Amino acid sequence: MSEQETTRCGVVAVLGAPNAGKSTLVNQLVGQKVAITSAKAQTTRARMMGIALHESTQMILVDTPGIFAPKRRLDRAMVSAAWEGAEAADAVLLLVDPVKQRRHELEPLIEQVATRPERKILVLNKVDRAKKEPLLALAQELTGKVDFTEVYFVSALTGDGVPEMKQALADMMPEGPWMYPEDQVSDASERLLATEITREQLYQQLHEELPYDSAVRPEKYIQRPDGSVEIHQQIVVMRDNQRAIVLGKGGSRIKSIGEAARKELSELLGQKVHLFLHVKTDERWSEDKEMFEEMGLDWVR
Repeated sequence: MSEQETTRCGVVAVLGAPNAGKSTLVNQLVGQKVAITSAKAQTTRARMMGIALHESTQMILVDTPGIFAPKRRLDRAMVSAAWEGAEAADAVLLLVDPVKQRRHELEPLIEQVATRPERKILVLNKVDRAKKEPLLALAQELTGKVDFTEVYFVSALTGDGVPEMKQALADMMPEGPWMYPEDQVSDASERLLATEITREQLYQQLHEELPYDSAVRPEKYIQRPDGSVEIHQQIVVMRDNQRAIVLGKGGSRIKSIGEAARKELSELLGQKVHLFLHVKTDERWSEDKEMFEEMGLDWVR
């Protein structure tokens, strides 16, 4: 980028119902993994920012938790984080899964997005799986309810349609200096990223066996003199039978989780990783204010 070139920089809030594909889309726009993904809804808990570049434009992509009807304190904190992520944004991107739709969560979201002052973009995801006629009908229905500036049809998974959308987002950003260095792709610390990678492996390897009653806490993050990093983490579950599931027979499951997380972290960090995991049962962890702060969530009563 030449010094004379005008730079642009802005914030894009990525909103949607749980499991619409927000984290996958943010990763696609950034060009590498900055947010964990899972087939489970509500995988994203706190606001995570991905930093995408397009020519002379830097876009701060706020990957928010899915917006849904909250029941527990953790749910309320996640929904609060999602709406806070949309504040002061230069554009709000509403991502919709046309296959599952999740109407009970989409309809209230549409009503709230309609009243927001920011420029709004409708993105219909999973075009690689959706049928054309119902897809177009859904787009027509939603544009009749909200004043969207643009409508895009994409596949966050394959990247189909994403470059065109990225160009349009870049054009919407205001002129101004970049907020982050050119080589920075996320606001997450390596310590937080490490816990997220382990949590992703919990979801991927245990599927429906382990509910959301689990968290990963950072304990130690030590740079060794030999250039490697030593990471200690605590996996917290609510019940002893969940602890047994995470450990697996003879510790086989936690070993598999650790190996997969360690391999991915080594690639992301570009250094050898020594990962140490242990599992703790705490039936009241979701009422622990310190745990919320570690996850980047506000304590919501």
